Amino acid sequence: MGFTLRSVLLAAGAAAATAVLTAAAPSGTAAADTGRYPVLSLTQMGANEARFILTGQDPGQSAPGVNVPGCVPSPAHPEPVVLLHGLDGNQYNGWAMIGPTLANAGYCVYSLNYGGTGAFDGGTRHVAESATQIAAFIDKVRSETGAAKVRLVGHSEGGFMALYVPKKVPGMAAKVSRVVALAPPSHGTDLFGAVTILDVLHLRPVVGTACAGCADILAGSDVMKDFTATPIAQPGIDYTTLISKHDEAITPYTSAALHEPGTHDLVVQDTCPDDPVGHTGLAYDKGVVTMVTNALDPAHAQPVTCDSGIPF
Repeated sequence: MGFTLRSVLLAAGAAAATAVLTAAAPSGTAAADTGRYPVLSLTQMGANEARFILTGQDPGQSAPGVNVPGCVPSPAHPEPVVLLHGLDGNQYNGWAMIGPTLANAGYCVYSLNYGGTGAFDGGTRHVAESATQIAAFIDKVRSETGAAKVRLVGHSEGGFMALYVPKKVPGMAAKVSRVVALAPPSHGTDLFGAVTILDVLHLRPVVGTACAGCADILAGSDVMKDFTATPIAQPGIDYTTLISKHDEAITPYTSAALHEPGTHDLVVQDTCPDDPVGHTGLAYDKGVVTMVTNALDPAHAQPVTCDSGIPF
């Protein structure tokens, strides 16, 4: 439900790892734009991640341009952006395209590995535990930058956390100005009806034992019932959800939408009808990335050039 296809990426990345190891650029790839930080495709990210593992580096390190020490917010972008990765992912594989794109646009960009114990189990702890960790990180970013508020961008479970933290952690709503959530399980996911089978077989507790965060974001969980019992959107925060009709993890895809006054629920295919992008691919789709930057700064919105995204 987050970056769950890392094994596929690592397999693809391993094939490119030899070439990457000998590359002159520290990132192992050429920049996808002319900015200061290299913007990586999904394949480039996978090759880098494989290289990190093969050379004993941290595969959950910051993406280019993210967590830059001493970053001072600019007058054009006075509020830092905090990125929240998906379930079973980390700050590198979740944000190797969006992170440097935002940094190149002049934002101070931050991320963390939350809710896990290693590079590839992020978000597996209970949602409430992850929320406490994320809230503390937001306060740290505010303290370091002097900013009163931050803007949250999350993908998959990270999108849900971007919704959850302002609502459920006391005092956090006043510290967030915008939320951009890519494929969040806003009302839970039924995994193409698999939740019904889990309930019939009384297997929800088994899921929770193996992955507490997984159980929490399933449709009908106690966490989800509590979260959706009252409006999700908090006063003073601008919300945008970005959703794909081809999402294979958040099902039905419409469950990601907030459907609340003052929120913006954007379906990728309404703008780019031929884009087959799926769940993981949303964070590596150039058209979607422009939608993210537009949601963060609607006063300077740019035309969306549609991509043919990865259909998973």
